[in-house]
Parts: sequence; C-alpha cells; structure tokens
Amino acid sequence: MKICFATNNLKKIEEVKASLGSEFEIVSLQQIGCYEELPETGDTLDHNAFQKARFVKENFGVDCFADDTGLEVEALNGAPGVYSGRFAGEPRSDVRNIDLLLKKMKGESNRKARFRTVIALILEGQEYEFEGIAEGEILDQKIGEGGFGYDPVFRPKGFEKTFAELTLTEKNQISHRGKAVKNLISFLRNRKF
Repeated sequence: MKICFATNNLKKIEEVKASLGSEFEIVSLQQIGCYEELPETGDTLDHNAFQKARFVKENFGVDCFADDTGLEVEALNGAPGVYSGRFAGEPRSDVRNIDLLLKKMKGESNRKARFRTVIALILEGQEYEFEGIAEGEILDQKIGEGGFGYDPVFRPKGFEKTFAELTLTEKNQISHRGKAVKNLISFLRNRKF
C-alpha cells in the first residue's frame, strides 16, 4: 500500500519508514510533486496535523497522513507545546529552541515533560486520528548527537539516556511518534483493502 507522509522533515520520514518496514510504501511530499511549505496555523496539535493532511489530499489527491508534535513542559504550563518548532522564532532552529528552553528552565526543580504526537490520517475519504505520548524530563544540558529537535535534552522516563543517545530502533520503540505510528500501523493492518 502506498501512502504519503505529509512532511518535509526527512528525519521524521526515516523514523516512520523504520517502524513500518516494507509492508507499506511511504512516499514523501517531493515524490508527489509538493514542494511548498504546508500550512500549520492551528493552536492545537490535532488542528495542525489535519490542516496539513487536508492540504495534501485537496491539492494532490493522494491518501496521506501528517503529524504534529509538541514538547509539553510542566513547569512552563505545557509550553512550548504546539509552538515547539518555532519556540525561538523564525527561521526555525533546533539549537536556538533548545537554548531558549534551557534558559527558561534554569534553576527550575520541576523538570517533568512529555512529547506528544498526533497523527491525522485521510484514507479513502475518511479521517482518523492517532496519538502517542512519551513521558520524561528535561536535562540541564545537551547530551548525545542523534535525533533532532529537543532530543538532546529530553530523557524518557525509565531510561538513563536522552533520545539523542538512543539508536533509531530504540527510540522508535518508546517515542511519542513511535507509539502514534504503532497505532496507525495497527489500524492500517486491520483494515480490509
């Protein structure tokens, strides 16, 4: 089965392809001829995910799924949340986002945080939603070279390593996106095509 993952983030595509294996053919936006930035103007993760998926379906006519992810930090009242990618403003920068987060968390004893991913799927004219959550904490410095986004400062609950220190396989088994993708895969496998 061929389906478009509506993202321009090649690392996200790599993570999802690693989870899906060869059972499904994931195509990128470029492979369907979409080169523009997808709209992402909602104030919730699900709004943004569906906004992107609907844009692809309406403009390119292909079944697709899109995700939106936010880092929700308890001491910051859930911020940066839906604004995680542009926390430090435009242009987007993982380095500046992390630096701003660490600055805001300086001296804070409550380090609890969670990553939350919402996947919006449009398939055969129907819309579906899947969610995944990874609980953890924010460290006071970056550790690790892998992953992307806030991975070097996020240590998942029950682990001694940050997301940036885990292998892609390890991360996919416990991450927010990995959990949301597992829910998506389970749904797709159980459908009758």
